[in-house]
Amino acid sequence: MMAIHPKKSLYPFDREAAGNKRPKRVADMIKNEIALLLLRKVNDPRLTNVSIVTVEVTRDLRKAIVYYSVLGDEQQIKNVAEGLARAKGFIRSHLARELGMRATPGLVFKLDLSMAHQQEMEMLLKEIKTDVESSETGS
Repeated sequence: MMAIHPKKSLYPFDREAAGNKRPKRVADMIKNEIALLLLRKVNDPRLTNVSIVTVEVTRDLRKAIVYYSVLGDEQQIKNVAEGLARAKGFIRSHLARELGMRATPGLVFKLDLSMAHQQEMEMLLKEIKTDVESSETGS
């Protein structure tokens, strides 16, 4: 019995791969616009230490998840979340004007904890290094 192989395309680019490029481009544009907006136009003092880490946009371009990081303690993180929630409409209307898309994605802001985890890992590695050095000199 013959094995049936799926028909391979003559073209090196798959149609699905080409469809994934637009959400990535839109996500990059949104990231850049929000970062510039926070630097130049948003006057909320709660949003001074905010960094936009990355943006993910759904395939249908209806929803954008904006990951941000904050330098500071728990109170500053809470203040930034409130400031972003308050400025969400302003940011979305600015994106609508600047991007010129038919439908502007809805924005969801999420705190990115990767920076905090990275700092924690670096501290643990430093502790391990000092423990190893002290045990080598103590032996």
